[in-house]
Amino acid sequence: MRLSATEDANRRLLRARDAIDRHFAESLDVPTLARVALMSPAHFIREFKATFGEPPHRYLQRRRLERAMTLLRDSAASVTDVGLAVGFASTGTFSRTFASIIGVSSSAYRARSRPLPAPGCFVHAWTRPAASSSFGEAAAVTGP
Repeated sequence: MRLSATEDANRRLLRARDAIDRHFAESLDVPTLARVALMSPAHFIREFKATFGEPPHRYLQRRRLERAMTLLRDSAASVTDVGLAVGFASTGTFSRTFASIIGVSSSAYRARSRPLPAPGCFVHAWTRPAASSSFGEAAAVTGP
């Protein structure tokens, strides 16, 4: 089965977006991503924006900031470590980008955010007594 030109371009753009999602913490640039999509850099930027609603650089920033928000909320890592872990080259760039897009500083975000609770099914699975298993496992023996 032969793909239409639009379907082929969309698949190549999805490969580039998947590369951003997988490697967001690495140094990524438009020429590298354009090669993944088998397009020229200028064409890649135009097509990426037309397909996904934002240019590739903005998508990369958003992915990095989403991950940074999770780390700030759920870990004790310093703001500097979080910024470097998600791919920003300096704390200043991370702080400036975070504040301009999220609307508050990374420190203020951390101070007002709390870890998200685990979904009920996950909590239930980990706190369920072994005796209630429906897979025939033996109940854990406690004590001598």
